Amino acid sequence: MDLNELRNYWKSEEEKAVMTGWDFSYIEGRFSSEEEALPWDMTAVIDRYRRASDRLLDIDTGGGEYLLSLGHSHALTSATEGYPPNVELCRKKLGALGIDFREMSDYGHMPFPEGSFDIVTDRHGSYDAGELFRVLKPEGIFITQQVGEDNDRELVEMLLPGTPKSFEGHCLKRCAAELENAGFDVLESGEAYRPISFFDTGALVWFAKIIEWEFVGFSVDKCFERLLAAEEEIQRKGSVSGRIHRFYIAAKKR
Repeated sequence: MDLNELRNYWKSEEEKAVMTGWDFSYIEGRFSSEEEALPWDMTAVIDRYRRASDRLLDIDTGGGEYLLSLGHSHALTSATEGYPPNVELCRKKLGALGIDFREMSDYGHMPFPEGSFDIVTDRHGSYDAGELFRVLKPEGIFITQQVGEDNDRELVEMLLPGTPKSFEGHCLKRCAAELENAGFDVLESGEAYRPISFFDTGALVWFAKIIEWEFVGFSVDKCFERLLAAEEEIQRKGSVSGRIHRFYIAAKKR
């Protein structure tokens, strides 16, 4: 492709960067992430503590994809989400299943009474430790997998050098300490880095536009020269790569 063809192709990918739920199937085969190769299995961690009779809450459920994969009783399940396109999706999809869905973006004021839940799950969402303590029953369990402060940093620096970290200091040590200070005992935890690679610059454009909180201010026009360098590296090496940063915590309310 010549430069104009590349620009037009990348801008078409930029325009397509709209997501409902949490679905990366659009770039399947054009990138790889070892999200599934973490040293722990989030579902297995949940299953170690979850009982069939538990009242379960899933925070920042996205489109409910992961929550539904748990197979928990819909009558005993609640979920929250704050991203407007996902809110409408969840109202229709989860509501039709009998799941108690609530729109929520203020983590410091959760729309549930004190002591509502036996277990709260949170996969890559935000939370407030004090509010978790309030809505959990005595000895209730909180299980979270988080995206750490160094997530995708190599790719961010490639396209937008000098961009500050979006969640400075967000790591296992700090989050575990915050939960302990809020009245939890950490039962188990772990932290890991794994590769993420892009084999097509168009897929990287789509990804950077979707993950706007990391790639702050990204656009094809603004980053065109940087995208050309990424394209050159892909042509030379077959991919451009970075690392994902993940950690998890299982904690019990004292």
